[in-house]
This record gives sequence, structure tokens and C-alpha cells, in this order.
Amino acid sequence: MKDPSGQTWRVHRRWLPWNPRAHKQKFEPGDVFGAVFDGVDEPAGLLIAIPVGILLALLAPILGLVLLTGVEFILLAVVLPFAVVGRMFFGKRWWIQVRRGRSLEREEMVGTWAESGHRVRTTAKAISVQAPAEAAPSEASELSR
Repeated sequence: MKDPSGQTWRVHRRWLPWNPRAHKQKFEPGDVFGAVFDGVDEPAGLLIAIPVGILLALLAPILGLVLLTGVEFILLAVVLPFAVVGRMFFGKRWWIQVRRGRSLEREEMVGTWAESGHRVRTTAKAISVQAPAEAAPSEASELSR
């Protein structure tokens, strides 16, 4: 939805029981080059090792990221249905997130599934009608930032 100034906002439940984090790539090209160049004894081997080392240095981060992302998606597919059903039927409290564009502005812990749905609708309506600072959550809610 958009506020009166035209800024895009998103108000929604946080479905995962944890905060998703962006993966930061931790790769040092020297690790791959050291492994490739350790076995080079002759100039012909060096001519083969240089392109292989460059190719590995370029592909290793991409392949590693694809592998980690695939494993994460598989784990999400297995865990998410149980987490959602557990939260819905066993009274687990829900987090409501308010985002301006993609940046998190605030989080609020709300009660049951129905209460969180009501809070999402009322917060979204308040933001679309008035300035976001005026659409602050009630004093009784627990806030995290």
C-alpha cells in the first residue's frame, strides 16, 4: 500500500519463527589458487593451472552460494508447514512487520492468528490514511526494532 506521500509500505505477519538473514559471501581467492598451484612442477602444468585456477576462483563462490541456497530452500520446505500449523493451532504469538519499501521500520508481537490479522489490517489502514509516525502501534504492544 502507499501512504499519502506516495511511499510504498508493507505490513504483514512474519511467517518464519526466526528472522531471515542475507547470506554474506565469505570467499578468499587465495584458497583456490593455493590448492591449484601447489602441484605445479613444470611450465606446461603452469599453463594449465592458471586457467583452471581462474575458472575455479570465479565459479567456486557461485556454486557454493547455489548449494547453500538450495539446502536452505529444502529446509524451509520441510520446516515451514509445521511451524505455521503449530503457530496457528497452539496459540503461538505472531510478529507483525511494517516495512517501508524493503527496509524494516518496526516489528510488533501480537497475539493469536485472528488478532494479528486484525492488527495488520488496522496498521495498513492507518498508514494509508495518515502519516506513518501518527500510525504508531498501541502502548500495550511489545515493540522490537
